[in-house]
Amino acid sequence: MPETTKAEAPVAEDPNYEGKIKHFVLDTNVLLHNPNALFVFEDNHVVIPYPVIEELDTMKRREDDIGRSARQCIRHLDRLRFLGKLTEGVSWGGLPATQEFNPSSFLANGQAGTIRVDVTDPARPAAIGKDMPDNHIIAVAYALKLAGEPAVFVSKDLSARIKSDALGIKTEDFENQKVDADHLYTGYFDLTVPGQIIDDLYHDKELDITRLEKHLQTENADGSINKRDILANQFVILHDESDENHTGMARRLAGRLAETDSIIPITGPRKPVYGIMARNVQQTMALDLLLDDEIRLVTLLGAAGTGKTLLAIAAGMAKVFLDERFEKLLVARPIMPMGRDIGYLPGDKDEKLFAWMQPIFDNLSYLISTRGGQHEVADSHSTEQRIEQLMAGGKLVLEPLTYIRGRSIPHQFMIVDEAQNLTPHEVKTIISRVGEGTKIVLTGDIGQIDNPYLDKSSNGLSYAVEQMKNVGIVGHVTLAKSERSELASLASKLL
Repeated sequence: MPETTKAEAPVAEDPNYEGKIKHFVLDTNVLLHNPNALFVFEDNHVVIPYPVIEELDTMKRREDDIGRSARQCIRHLDRLRFLGKLTEGVSWGGLPATQEFNPSSFLANGQAGTIRVDVTDPARPAAIGKDMPDNHIIAVAYALKLAGEPAVFVSKDLSARIKSDALGIKTEDFENQKVDADHLYTGYFDLTVPGQIIDDLYHDKELDITRLEKHLQTENADGSINKRDILANQFVILHDESDENHTGMARRLAGRLAETDSIIPITGPRKPVYGIMARNVQQTMALDLLLDDEIRLVTLLGAAGTGKTLLAIAAGMAKVFLDERFEKLLVARPIMPMGRDIGYLPGDKDEKLFAWMQPIFDNLSYLISTRGGQHEVADSHSTEQRIEQLMAGGKLVLEPLTYIRGRSIPHQFMIVDEAQNLTPHEVKTIISRVGEGTKIVLTGDIGQIDNPYLDKSSNGLSYAVEQMKNVGIVGHVTLAKSERSELASLASKLL
């Protein structure tokens, strides 16, 4: 998954800032979100107020992702010390490349900016007290503004941005690694074509995309032509222009790393996949991606009840237990509570994990209780006993994501549920653990994010969908219709 090498240009629209070298004052939360934020502001000046260093120091001993980010940022600053005095500003372009960090990937037209640690205690209005580190950080930006410098305060803290803006400081959220959640890639679109094209698609089992070119073009109000592209593994729902009941569905065929020039017809599985069948068009698309061994990464988005987790587990069980295409089924979830945490859980690792993995057990129990379960153990066993036997045999593994760093996962069907609670860096870490012959599925609902530091635009699942949407071994579908129950469907729409 490629990293963005430069920040959004947040001040380009302001004529007082355009064309000038700007001073970006970074809040601590920006560096905890992405420690490489030091280097994404092109050839501008990055200012780190002294309280930021102190806050990083208090975070560095944490054993979670925040602690990791704090330590990495401190290491960056330590390496910069050897290039000059941080209090005077150091150009980061002279940093030597390491296995973890290559500064050349962040250069903008071959130019690097500077990083400076501000150790002053700037004057500030009476409203900005000295009792909070955030106020000191904002005061640094305010002092630069008073000095006539084009200063920009960058923070992921909404309250800090409000306070900064109230003082007349140019204020921005950190936009790096953000996507447009309102126009997120869905994985499919509708297209109206002559009926003969649909007939030829299913008759020949393939159709050259050139036959769709004129139908992919629309004329804008000014007379210009807008052409829609079909991305790798993207689905097209074809509608007959003369018969609304005559429809078809196709997917752009992809090679290992890029799309080809053909689309192939999609009919969906002719028999149940571990006891279940697709109930709508999007579920048919999802199963097509899940059952295609050439596609190594599948991302499924959808509201509660759309079937994304159930479909992923059903496909995984079919591929592992019936087809024996993979050695084991690995299901993982981030440990992220909804609402208030209940605190300490007694027991060993498996007993502690049970409460977090209960939604997975629910899906497994449902699938095993269907016809798919008869392929494994005798019907006389309870569903709980069947799950225990599968886990005891090592074919089914349920675990948290806490212990995934440093692992290599070959020849497995891996499902990461509730991936919307992961950061872009965490998603990158997980995908980079995938070994040879492994297929990974990320599922989640970006409308239900429990991580307080993420939203629809900044979570790792949305980021992965947008960044990898045209890769030949990657497929995505956004599931739209709830199939859990009539009540669940109504709740998704009305509440």
